[in-house]
Amino acid sequence: MRKHCLGQLPENMRDTAKKNPFLLDYMTLLPIDKIGMPEYHPTLDKKLGEREYVNIIYPAGGRVFVHIYPYEGDRNCYIAIEPTFGRQLDATMLEVEKRLLDYSDKFENIDEDEEKRKLLLQCVGKICGNDGASAGPSGLFKGSKGNSSGNLRVSAAEFAGIRYMLVRDKIGLGVLQPMISDSYIEDISCSGLGQMFIEHKIFKSLRTGVAFEEFEELDEFVLRLSERIKKPVSFHSPVADATLPDGSRINIVFGTAVSKRGSNFTIRKFNETPLSVMELIEFGSLDYKMAAYLSLTIGEGMNCFVSGETASGKTTLLNAITTFIHPNAKIVTIEDTPELQVPHKNWIREVVSTSKEDAESGVGMFDLLKAALRQRPNMIMVGEIRGGEGAIAFQAMQTGHSVMATFHAASVEKLIQRLTGSPISVPKNYVDNLNLVVIQSAVRLPSGKMGRRAVSINEIVGYDSQSQSFSFVEVFRWDPGRDVFEFTGNLSSFLLEDKIAVRRGIPVHQRKKIYGEVERRAKILEKLHKEQGVRGFYELLDVLAKAQKQGLF
Repeated sequence: MRKHCLGQLPENMRDTAKKNPFLLDYMTLLPIDKIGMPEYHPTLDKKLGEREYVNIIYPAGGRVFVHIYPYEGDRNCYIAIEPTFGRQLDATMLEVEKRLLDYSDKFENIDEDEEKRKLLLQCVGKICGNDGASAGPSGLFKGSKGNSSGNLRVSAAEFAGIRYMLVRDKIGLGVLQPMISDSYIEDISCSGLGQMFIEHKIFKSLRTGVAFEEFEELDEFVLRLSERIKKPVSFHSPVADATLPDGSRINIVFGTAVSKRGSNFTIRKFNETPLSVMELIEFGSLDYKMAAYLSLTIGEGMNCFVSGETASGKTTLLNAITTFIHPNAKIVTIEDTPELQVPHKNWIREVVSTSKEDAESGVGMFDLLKAALRQRPNMIMVGEIRGGEGAIAFQAMQTGHSVMATFHAASVEKLIQRLTGSPISVPKNYVDNLNLVVIQSAVRLPSGKMGRRAVSINEIVGYDSQSQSFSFVEVFRWDPGRDVFEFTGNLSSFLLEDKIAVRRGIPVHQRKKIYGEVERRAKILEKLHKEQGVRGFYELLDVLAKAQKQGLF
């Protein structure tokens, strides 16, 4: 049966299936006659997300494979194929865990996950015989129940499954670990009882094969999860925010008293390498001319907020445009949960530290921002401005510090209302220290699919105290009908003509030349991307740094 199935597999999948017998076992159980043979993709291309019918398997790291399974309902399924598939290991796992108690003293003074993982695998090797290094003639590890060494009798495939399960559940996050390891996942969501859902970078919203059927089962899982991340929840303290070991952000709400569908949690995945401006251009989030404009204004130290609704891509865009800050700049980032990533070497990363037991003893955004002003940075970046730290940020702008931040508002008008209202309370005559507002949004594209777009870039011009009104110029606008960007501020940009041109020493009667610089930079970025293949986050900074030294950018 297995050999027959192996011959039916796509050619680029056969070697992988041979090396991972559990994947072959999974394939033998698929209803191929109903759904068709899945395609195997070692890496995923964004164009795959445009398909109406998706039936794809790809590797997700850590010997885990993922099957995007075609489903007749409103969304496809995400199935994690783990090394335990097809193995009945429950009884064996109970015995292994029982025997691991004999080694418990060895784990007492170990805090690092990697050290725990190595020791755990060593202990399992001893339990299963000869450190799992050799097998008998029948394919079973030396030693069996009842022999002199007391080792367990397990096959090579079972041993691999046991190792995987123990690391997954003891060091990782249990059933969530395959999703945590999958770099294509953006969000993991458990909304209470029922199935969990994910947001996939390519295939968007998917239902998973993980579900909780009972309140007790869900509560127990959430309690273990909160203890694993060292932010335990309880009925008295049911809400927790934390950062996972890989940098992902998690929010937990515990118990039916505050969440009627049961405990819930949401994980926003952390990308080890942020998306670059070039990759965002590939995705259609902005175009070369917008990137050129941002490179010019941010490079000249203009203050910039990236604003939008939740999950609109604000932090992703802010991270991407940091490559336009001068490569020799000193940057200080201030966040409550670490999400900002900066490619510059001279980067101070500061994170809020507060205690539930004594919130007054913690260090908040306000304190860190005041401290940053004494560190002589070229750029201060704030994860998200929500409260009194906003006024300090504008004082920093007033004294000549460049500031970038994300903000929660869907338009420039709403942004100004929130800035000048409680609890942020920025004086109205300070608001024009903010030069740029990029409005980022999750939108429906002409194709009917959802996407993320920088729907406008706006320049704050000033505040009229007599009329108590603000003026701003929209320099770029997204056209939802054609999914293109319009340079609406061409030849009428306040920042380019009255700020940037002045700093560059361009005479008043020649200030329109500054628009030629935007065009030139747009062509350079397009050439770097399309002809030279420059697209990585760190790669782009290196290339732009060399171009700046040569006076080309």
